[in-house]
Amino acid sequence: MTLSLDVKGIGVVRELDQGRSLLQVLPAYRAGLLGLSRGDRVQVLYWMHGLAHSDRRALQVHPGGEEDRPVRGVFALRSCTRPNPIGVTETEIVEVRDAGLVVVGLDARDGSPLVDIKAECR
Repeated sequence: MTLSLDVKGIGVVRELDQGRSLLQVLPAYRAGLLGLSRGDRVQVLYWMHGLAHSDRRALQVHPGGEEDRPVRGVFALRSCTRPNPIGVTETEIVEVRDAGLVVVGLDARDGSPLVDIKAECR
C-alpha cells in the first residue's frame, strides 16, 4: 500500500528571546489566525528539519539515546527519530502580530517549517 500526502508548509519558526518564538505565518495563510488572541493555548506542529535521513529509517531506539535503557519503538516515544519528523508542542500565545504569533514554550529550532497551528477545542 502506498500513501501520498500533500503537506504544505504554512510558515517558519523564528527564535526570539527568553523562551519566546515567532510563528512567522506566510501571507497566504494569515487569514487563518483570525480569532486567536493573547493567552490562548495552541498546538504547534512543525517539521524537525535538522533530522538526518538515517534517523528517519530507525524504528526502534534507546529512550533519550541512553543505551542502558531498553530499546522501544519510536511510536512509543517522543523521540525525534521517526519516519515523519513532525514535532508537536502545546504553547501559549503571548502576542498576536500581523506576521504571525509570538508563543512561549516551543521546543522547535529556529528555521523549523510550520506544518499547522491548532487551537484548543472550544
